Parts: sequence; structure tokens; C-alpha cells
Amino acid sequence: MIDLSSVAAFGRALASLPSRDAAAADAARQRQQQLTKPPGSLGRLEDLAIFLAGWQGRAHPSMDAARAVIFAGNHGVAAQGVSAFPAEVTTQMVANFAAGGAAINALTGAIGMRLDVVALDLDRPTCDFTTGPAMDEADCLDALQQGAAVVTADTDLLLLGEMGIANSTAAAALCLRSFGGTPADWAGPGTGLDAHGVGHKGAVIARAIEVHAEALHTPFETLRRLGGRELAAIAGAVLAARHAGVPVLLDGFICCASLAPLAATAPGIVDHCIAGHCSAEPGHARLLARLGLEPLLRLDMRLGEGSGAAVAAAVLRSALAAHNGMATFAEAGVAGGA
Repeated sequence: MIDLSSVAAFGRALASLPSRDAAAADAARQRQQQLTKPPGSLGRLEDLAIFLAGWQGRAHPSMDAARAVIFAGNHGVAAQGVSAFPAEVTTQMVANFAAGGAAINALTGAIGMRLDVVALDLDRPTCDFTTGPAMDEADCLDALQQGAAVVTADTDLLLLGEMGIANSTAAAALCLRSFGGTPADWAGPGTGLDAHGVGHKGAVIARAIEVHAEALHTPFETLRRLGGRELAAIAGAVLAARHAGVPVLLDGFICCASLAPLAATAPGIVDHCIAGHCSAEPGHARLLARLGLEPLLRLDMRLGEGSGAAVAAAVLRSALAAHNGMATFAEAGVAGGA
């Protein structure tokens, strides 16, 4: 497993991101040219198959060992009234995941994908980041390592999602400190705030940015000061997946915002990632543009918990079914192959 046990180790891992297997991607591209269809006629499905081949390191990529992981955490900033739901809903929803009653259970079940939920110290919320750092160094490093620990060598696709009341506030704060703009650029309704609530949320974010204005603008410091345990865990999982050669399917605004502090310094951190969808949360489209990710779907979803990515995973399965299952021109005895 990748070493994220210290701030220095985290920095080294972020500074040494492996590249995709170009030979495997080229082999997959050549196969696409030989399949019984006009070149490019399956559009982005072809690109997705080639993408997965490059990051899995094989011309015939697979989703047989695809895995969805949902990280859950509680946030001290919830005390500022930035969510339409109370903090205890996080624990209640984790219990719902365990009982199989949530949307993510139904959606991963529909595509036969394994689902794991990692609850991160739900009885110990992070600190309110309007008064100080959300986490100390040890807490943030522990969350990064717990995220990295879910990545195994036999995983061929990692789908990531989150659950945590008030984490859209943390996500917006991470984006603002990482990419600039105004609180209004990043703050949205989250679980259902009205216009007044969104305005209050923006004011809370502005106060947090001011509190931490003099702190180092490093990926780790931004993540620990304005993030949360589940957000740090997602960052750790993405970083570990990169070093293990595992492609990642990202969910919505909060999931993607977990990478904002890393991407501000190392934009290539998202090269092995696919944006499953663009959510209805206003800041998500802006964030995807900053990350250079084109979402697979736009369905006006805003649930989180990996739900949009799970729907997108069905598209990836279709891409691989065509790539691996179609006959070539030579196999089918059809004229016209390259």
C-alpha cells in the first residue's frame, strides 16, 4: 500500500504520479479499429474502453472486480446551520446503507457491483473550521490512510462516493481556497437550502477562508483545515488508486471537491479519473471545468452517496461489452477492416 503516514510521504506520492500504460491503450485503440463498425461510430464508448485499457494495463479491460466505496464523516461546521438536515442523519444513513435501503444499494445492486461503506469516527465530528482547522495533522493523515487502504491490487475500477451532513460546505470551502472565486461561485443548496440558507452558507465559507488566510496553501494544509475525514479519505483513495494502476469513477460535487487541493498543485491527479456525472449542485460544472473532466451523464442528480457514479458505471459496462465482445472484421468475415 502507498505510504501516506506523514505529510512528507503524502507530498512525495502526489509529486510522483505514474502514467498510464501507453502500449495497452494503443492495443485497445487498434482493436477498436478492427471491430465490425465504422471507426468512431460508438463515440465516447470507444474512448472509455481505451481509457480503461490504458490505466488497467491490458488491451481487454474488465469490470469484473469493480468496487464502490462510500466514505462517511461528520462535520463540526454543521453547528453553523449550513445544512437542511441535522448531523445525526449521517449515522442514520450509514445504518440505512448497512441495511441495504439506500439509493446506492439499489443502484450498485442493479449492476452487480460490490459496495463497501467506511464510517470515519462518526461520534467524533471534525472541528468547526470557522474557528480553527477541521483536523489536526494526525487526524488528516489517518483519514488519508483509511482511504488508501480500500485500494487493492485486484480492483479494476474504484467507484467513490460520500455521506456527511454539512460536507457540501466543506467541499465549497476547499474549492474556494484551491481555485479562487467567491463563496457564491461554490456554495449551493446541498441537501435543500433555500436562497437565504445558501447565502448564510456562503457567509460561513467566507469566514472560514479568512480564518485560514495566513496558513500555507499546500494540498495537505487546505485539506486538513477545510475538509473532513471522508473528503480526505477520498483523496487518499484516489492517490493510492493512481499508484496501483486502478482507474477511478468519481461521483458528484463533494467527491470531486476532495481532489481540489491536490489538483491545484498537481492537475494530473485526475488523469486516471472519470467524472460519472455533473450534478445539479451549481458549483459542480465549474469544478469539473477546472479539473478538466467531461462528465458522462447530466441527469440533474444531487443525492451524493455515489449514486450518479453508479448510474454511469452502467455506461462503462456497455463500453467494455462492446470492446471485448464484438467480433473483428476478420473474425466475422466482413469486408472493410482497416
